[in-house]
Parts: sequence; structure tokens; C-alpha cells
Amino acid sequence: MSAEEGSGAGAQGASGAPSRRGLVIVYTGHGKGKTTAALGMVFRALGRGMRVAVVQFIKGKWKTGERLFAETIPGLTFLVMGRGFTWESDDLSRDKAAARGAFQEAMALIGSGEQDIVVLDEITYALNYGFVAQDELLAALRARPAHVHVVITGRNAPDELVALADLVTEMRSVKHPFDQGQKAQIGVDF
Repeated sequence: MSAEEGSGAGAQGASGAPSRRGLVIVYTGHGKGKTTAALGMVFRALGRGMRVAVVQFIKGKWKTGERLFAETIPGLTFLVMGRGFTWESDDLSRDKAAARGAFQEAMALIGSGEQDIVVLDEITYALNYGFVAQDELLAALRARPAHVHVVITGRNAPDELVALADLVTEMRSVKHPFDQGQKAQIGVDF
């Protein structure tokens, strides 16, 4: 993409109106709220009639509130493809295969151009564990159809991904109930 194509408000489409391009959005950091922020964007986009897909790379074992609700929403593709938290795994080869399968599905969703927004929830874990090659993700983001927004969540987003992204928000934990011994709560945490 040239600087002129991606220059935002100054670029003009064939109709003379400002053209829009898909953004790469990253929610990262050690604070709570990365998936929550991405799901807020999903809710907003669906309200505007956009086509949205979510691919979850980690939360495979939990029946989260978002997963239960997503099953009731027409027009939302919501794929739970992870096998749980890798640090709790008894078979990393199975986790790696699940991550690769999720990645292939995600790349197909992005590449097809049929979705307006594709969320790659907690893909940074798959990147940081080496289950998914960072170069493959970056190449797919650069080659995606121009209108497709991609939202990426997870801790420790690699520097190269942050550099490529259009918007990066880092969640920082200031205070968390877990630090006072409170367990995760239904409706708030999952």
C-alpha cells in the first residue's frame, strides 16, 4: 500500500469522498480489558450492519459469556479454536496444532474479504510460544483486502506487530481484585 492509499482523511475514493481503509488494531499489555475492548468493537460493528468474525486462540475450554451470547447473534462468525491456557497444557503438540488450525482459519477469513472486521483474540500467545510464525501474520496483514479491519489482542505484542499496526492500546493493571484473593467472576471476567 502506498502512502497515498493509506493516508486516511486526505485520500479520496472514486466517488470523490474520503476513502476508508481497513485498520490493524492491537490491544495489548498486562492489564485486563483486551478482549473486552475487541468485543466492544464487535458489538458496535454489528450494530452498523458490518460482517464480523472472531477467532479465539486460547479460550477453548471455557464457556464464556461472550461465547454463549455469540451463538445467538445472526451474522457473527465466532470460532473458539483454542485448547485452553498453554501453561496448563498436558500436550503442547496438540496446542500447537490447534493454534495452527485457528491461524489458517483466521487467514482464510481475512483473505476472503467477506468480513469487515476479523478479531484474532489472544493470538499474541500463539506468536510468543512460536506456534504461529510472526512473519506469516505480518505478511497476511499487509496483503489483506484494503477494507478489512483486523483486531489483535493479547499480552506482549511483538515490536514488529506494534510497528505495523495503525492503532495500539496498551492495557496497564493499576489494581485487580485477583491481587486481593478474589477469583474470576461470571459476567465480569468470563
